[in-house]
Amino acid sequence: KVFNPALEGKAVVVLSNNDGCVVSRSQEAKDMGVKMGVPAYQMEEQFGDKIVQFSSNYRLYGDMSRRVMSILQELVPSMEIYSIDECFASFEGMGVEQIRQKAEEIVYKVRKYTGIPVCVGIAPTKTLAKVANWYAKHYKGYRGYCIIDDEQKREKALQLLEIGEVWGIGRRYSRFLKGEGVHTAY
Repeated sequence: KVFNPALEGKAVVVLSNNDGCVVSRSQEAKDMGVKMGVPAYQMEEQFGDKIVQFSSNYRLYGDMSRRVMSILQELVPSMEIYSIDECFASFEGMGVEQIRQKAEEIVYKVRKYTGIPVCVGIAPTKTLAKVANWYAKHYKGYRGYCIIDDEQKREKALQLLEIGEVWGIGRRYSRFLKGEGVHTAY
């Protein structure tokens, strides 16, 4: 989408090596129900030409990741790169209002300089930061960032978060937990 503005607002997926299955999805594709890992032929049977498909381009993804991470390194005191599209940044020593401003700046500058929309989740632990990020991604009212900075927000966020959305819990383990009566992160 960054290199082809005509794709803005359209459902786009990226396929794995040899175009076997979906490895990346735009929000529009997710909203249509396209799941990660679904074989390309099944997606085509279900959605036809409603989804734009691209083959993987790992050199391009690596370059875009480096661009995003370099912007972030200029904006935060320190950070740990977790994956090609995720990092954990430290906001140590900043007050709540400074953190809010920094989150807004990150969302704005990364989009402005790369064309890539990002979301920021802020919390006292990495796991809670991932929870906050999930809310920032899924609720437009957060404007790209969500802060979980007190006990009331933490409890509410965990009570509303479906167990399968917790970092590290896959589909099979999620089914098992639901069978045991565990339905939310709380």
